[in-house]
Amino acid sequence: MGLKLFNTLARSVQDFAPLDSAGKKVGMYCCGPTVYDFAHIGNWRTFVFGDLVRRYLEFKNFQVTHVMNITDIEDKIIKRVHENKTTLPEFTQQFEAAFFEDLKVLNCKEPHEKPRATKYIPEIISLIEKLIARGIAYKADDGSVYFSIEKYRGCGCNYGQLLKLNFDEMRAGKRVKSDEYAKESIADFALWKSRVPDDGDVFWPSPFGEGRPGWHIECSAMSMKILGPGFDLHLGGEDLKFPHHEDEIAQSEGATGKPFVKYWLHGAHLLVEGKKMSKSLGNFFTLRDLLAKGFTGREVRYLLLTAHYRETFNFTLEGLQGAKTALARIKECLEKLLETAEAILKHKEIPPVLPASAVVEQFSKALDDDLNISKAWGVIFEWIRDLNRAITQGKLSSEQAIVALDTWKKFDKVLGLNFDLKIPARIIDETTRAQGIGLPVGLAASIEGEEEVPREIIELAEERILAKKAKDFKRADIIREQIKSKGWAIEDTPKGIKLKPL
Repeated sequence: MGLKLFNTLARSVQDFAPLDSAGKKVGMYCCGPTVYDFAHIGNWRTFVFGDLVRRYLEFKNFQVTHVMNITDIEDKIIKRVHENKTTLPEFTQQFEAAFFEDLKVLNCKEPHEKPRATKYIPEIISLIEKLIARGIAYKADDGSVYFSIEKYRGCGCNYGQLLKLNFDEMRAGKRVKSDEYAKESIADFALWKSRVPDDGDVFWPSPFGEGRPGWHIECSAMSMKILGPGFDLHLGGEDLKFPHHEDEIAQSEGATGKPFVKYWLHGAHLLVEGKKMSKSLGNFFTLRDLLAKGFTGREVRYLLLTAHYRETFNFTLEGLQGAKTALARIKECLEKLLETAEAILKHKEIPPVLPASAVVEQFSKALDDDLNISKAWGVIFEWIRDLNRAITQGKLSSEQAIVALDTWKKFDKVLGLNFDLKIPARIIDETTRAQGIGLPVGLAASIEGEEEVPREIIELAEERILAKKAKDFKRADIIREQIKSKGWAIEDTPKGIKLKPL
């Protein structure tokens, strides 16, 4: 069975088939942070879900281009800039930096592209001009430019692709300038907001007059500039279905006349201690709040990965304590495996072909079913139980322990828990070759001081080799620069690659 995902666009689970004619390359856009404050735990559920999607696609050997935007111009940001008497860059950059620090704490892979809305103003203006030229957008008396839902529907287009809307309640010509509004308030929405005194110094010149973009047009312009007019996956929380994602579809398809996104994936809401998160209830947590309480990023990540992404999840402090226990159980088993495998690990040579583990197929089968992470965890903990029993009874050989360690490495490529265990990196090389992926001989063995190379760098190196194998040299160069930005140099040699700190 291949990968199946619930596509909000179709309201059903569908086989995943990329637009790429070779079926290998995947363009994935994830709605990123609005940098006006620290991301809260509800935000992080969505971002960890996006990381799971990317990791599993890569696990299945898809070549993913992961784009996550940075919303650094929006109504709430303007308000905070005004309240703090600061500049837009000074205000947003602190929260952008904090977001990527927290992303690292949760061991989420860094997106390949991280476009800021303020750097795409020319693309946004160009997109608005196309909509005006097609008669779908218009300039109002207040100087702002609005998207006409009536004109869009009049040309045979469908507004309401992600959810059912009641157009009987819509009044012709009604407009909404705010970035956020309810589905009961269907109205023409702002593409370009004319400058007002409260905007202060936050404005740009345009053919429509001084002003700033609306929130929804930003994502359309950035995603299509990087991934093209049509791409595979768009992810976000279910709260973004309307108006944000619905408006993205309308703007994009209204401008190009082509389908915008093939698969829309939405993560469900998160409750905290059984209630909607609220500062007044005392159940509002940022990641930093939880770290201050003594929990780790790994524990938070694990808990966020225990429920299916489409199920409302109740996040509790008691659940974090349970995560601590579950992770300790996994780590203890891995440490026992390392002890059992010690006889082989002392030698440089590892058997060139390790037998495939059936449990990996069970794990993959669970995740192929619309990312059924709960079932995947069931497979893992049953596997750990069996391993512990075999170790206790003295029935696990060193060779079997090596296979089990390799199995965990495969699991962790998807889960991203990254335990602080020194499992030799060369195991990755031999087992990956055995699967026929085609990595050069000695990938990890050629890494000088392999035990000290960060896991993230090794994963990037592997990703770059796969990109080169697919002849995606542009992406390989991007990954090389990512590795360099993290303080490492990568060198191609006839025997494989070498990594060394700068």
